[in-house]
Amino acid sequence: MRKKNAAAVTAAAVLAGLVTATGPATAAGTAGCTPDIRTLQALAAGAVADGGTVRDFGRGDLSVGTSKGMPVYWTGTTVHAVPLPEGWTGGQVTSVSDSGLMVGTIRRDIDTTAAFSYRPGDAAVKVLTAPGRSASSVAVNEGGRMVTSEDGVAKEWANGKVVRELPLPADAFPGSRLSVEAVNKRGDILGHLRGEFYDQDSDQTLMRFHPVVWPAGGYPPYSLQVWNEEAQMYSTVGTGIDDRGRVVGHEWASWRELREHRPAIWKKPYDALPAEPGRLAGESELALEGTSPTSGAAVGYGASYQEGWAKSTQPAYWPGQGPVLALPGGNGPRRGSAHAVTDDDRVGGALLDANGLGSPTVWTCASKQAYRPQG
Repeated sequence: MRKKNAAAVTAAAVLAGLVTATGPATAAGTAGCTPDIRTLQALAAGAVADGGTVRDFGRGDLSVGTSKGMPVYWTGTTVHAVPLPEGWTGGQVTSVSDSGLMVGTIRRDIDTTAAFSYRPGDAAVKVLTAPGRSASSVAVNEGGRMVTSEDGVAKEWANGKVVRELPLPADAFPGSRLSVEAVNKRGDILGHLRGEFYDQDSDQTLMRFHPVVWPAGGYPPYSLQVWNEEAQMYSTVGTGIDDRGRVVGHEWASWRELREHRPAIWKKPYDALPAEPGRLAGESELALEGTSPTSGAAVGYGASYQEGWAKSTQPAYWPGQGPVLALPGGNGPRRGSAHAVTDDDRVGGALLDANGLGSPTVWTCASKQAYRPQG
C-alpha cells in the first residue's frame, strides 16, 4: 500500500472533522447567520495567474473549485491542492458530495481532458474517463451518485460503477452528442445535447445545442424548449437543477461584436418555453450559473458589453421571485461572478481585480447582503 503524504493526511483529518462535527448544511435559511465576504486563499503557484473561483459547497465549511488553473478545495479559507497524476497540468473541481467525494476535470495540454474523482487523503485523483480531445464533464450529488460524459456519450454511476448509458431524446438529430452538467438529490440529471443535420430541402445545416433532463428512475429524457432552437449563433445551457427539478441557465450568443446572455428558468413538466426572471438593474445581460437545492435562490452575473467586450460584470443573486439583486464586492463596486448557492444562504464565486484576475470568494448570509442597484 502506498503511503499518504503528511499534508494529505492532515487535510483529510480536517475535512473528516468538519463533516462529522458540523453535519449537513441546514435549510434554516438566514437564521443565525452573519453577513460576511470571505476571500479564500489562492495557491502560491500554478498554471495561470488567476486566483480562482468557488464552484460548489460541501458539508460544514468545505468548498471546491479552482485556483491558479489547478483543482482545489478549501476548508474554511485554507486552500488545498488536489494532487494530479504525472503529466497532467491543470483542472478544476466542479462538485462535491456530502461525504466529501469531489469530482471535476483535469487537462494535460490545450485540448486533452478527462473527468476525475477524489477524496482528501488519496495520493492522486481517480481518472473516470479516457483522456481525449472531446471535452469530458462530470457531476456528483449529495449522496455520491455520479454522471460523466466522454466523446459525446453520457453515463450514470452508482457505488463507483457505471449503471447505465444515458439515451438520446426522441427528437435528437442522428449522431447527436451528450454532455452532463449536474445531478440533484433525487437523481434527476441535467445535461446538454449538441447535434447538427443537413436539410437537403433548404440546403442548410441545422444545429442544436440545448439542455436535456433525464428524470430519476430511468424515464425517457426531456429536451427542454429554447427560444432559438436552430439558429446557429445561439446556444442554450442549463447550469443547475434543484431538488424539485427546476432548471436554471441562459441562452447565449457570441458572434463578432454580438454578446448576449438571456436568463432562463424551466419548470416541470418541461412543456413550455423558459421564463425570464428579469435583469440586474444597470446591466443589459444576465447569466444564471447555479441554483440552491430547495430555497429557490439562483446566482450568476449581470454584464454589459461594448463592441463585444465586457465593460462590466457583477455577481448576481435572484431570491426566486421579485427583482434580480447584486452582491457587494467589499470596498466599493467590483467585478465578478457567482456560481454556487446553498440553502443556508452561502454563495460562492469570484471577485475580479482591476486586471481581471479572480479571487475565490464566499458571501455568507448572502440574501441580507444582496441589494438592488440604482440605474
